[in-house]
Amino acid sequence: MATVRPFSTPPPANLVKRIALAAVGLAILAIALSSCVTRVDAGHVGIKVKLAGDERGVDKSPTVQGWVFFNPLTEQIILFPTSVQNIVWTKDPHESNARDSSITFSSQEGVNINADVGLSFHIEPSLAPKLYGRFRKSDLMDLANGYVRNAMRESFNMQASQMPVQEIYGAGKGKLVENVAQRMQEQLGKDGFVIDQLTINGALRLPENVANAINRAMEATQQAIQAENRVRQVRAEAEQAVTQAEGQAKAARARAQGEADAKLITAKAEARSNLILKYSMTPSVLQYRALERWNGRLPVMNGGGAMPMLTFDASKLGKGGDDDEKKLLELLGQEEEMERKEAERAKDEKDGKADAAKAPDGAAPPAPAAPAEQPKK
Repeated sequence: MATVRPFSTPPPANLVKRIALAAVGLAILAIALSSCVTRVDAGHVGIKVKLAGDERGVDKSPTVQGWVFFNPLTEQIILFPTSVQNIVWTKDPHESNARDSSITFSSQEGVNINADVGLSFHIEPSLAPKLYGRFRKSDLMDLANGYVRNAMRESFNMQASQMPVQEIYGAGKGKLVENVAQRMQEQLGKDGFVIDQLTINGALRLPENVANAINRAMEATQQAIQAENRVRQVRAEAEQAVTQAEGQAKAARARAQGEADAKLITAKAEARSNLILKYSMTPSVLQYRALERWNGRLPVMNGGGAMPMLTFDASKLGKGGDDDEKKLLELLGQEEEMERKEAERAKDEKDGKADAAKAPDGAAPPAPAAPAEQPKK
């Protein structure tokens, strides 16, 4: 007879017990490990706080980003933000806080000035443990609305009290903001704050009477500037008219001088021509000219009668001796000398212009030729 055996035998009871214990141990280990590790995201640092032992308190060195292992029984990891934080203290309840959080400060005259202020800042990662250890807060907005805002109000009052209200309301607003940002950095930098940007949003708010007085003063200043510009324009037009009149007067004097010089040159030329004619008109020349122009016919008088030929006594005109001939030759020589000097002067001017065109930049042009000497009378 055949024997029937079971397909499988049940495992021993001790093996099942061991597997159950291993599963429970793994679960306990997983829970323990999950409580001993945390992740520090970008834009944060992990601050390790020791809860027991002789070194209780905040660890001075921040942990790195990423996964961090710690002992949950004796240590705690605080996530502290280091990214840029933006906050606005404004009078408008719809923009920031539900209440008026604008900043008020006083000028050199004691005038109260109200402004909406915006601030951008971040925390230096290496100083984050020190900041947390001092205030025990990881909420930067809470710190900004308390500690940072008080420091900013003090800086605004310190800097604005050294400036007149008209300067703050005008071109000095940028200087005020720059000085306040610098003072805040000096004051808060030791705690790890880095001031990225400080701004005054919108226009400054002044008492109505002060604002009206400043506006009137600025309007008067603008009118004075416009009046000064008109005076400058009138002065420039007057100077232009004077310059134009002086130019016209100089041109008129130059034309008159040119006309006078032309007349003088013409008169001198005519005088020399007359002298040449005077010394060249000897009796023999006159007789020759008369014979040269006679056509061989006797003049005819009215009535048909013949008029005797007109004659003149050449002896009474002068003999035309050696002195006249010498003077004539002297005058002719002077004319030739003047023409030669004039030709030389024109040639020198032409050569001088050519040399100036060929000369390199910065080289001195050749000296102009001396003017030709006038002949002596």
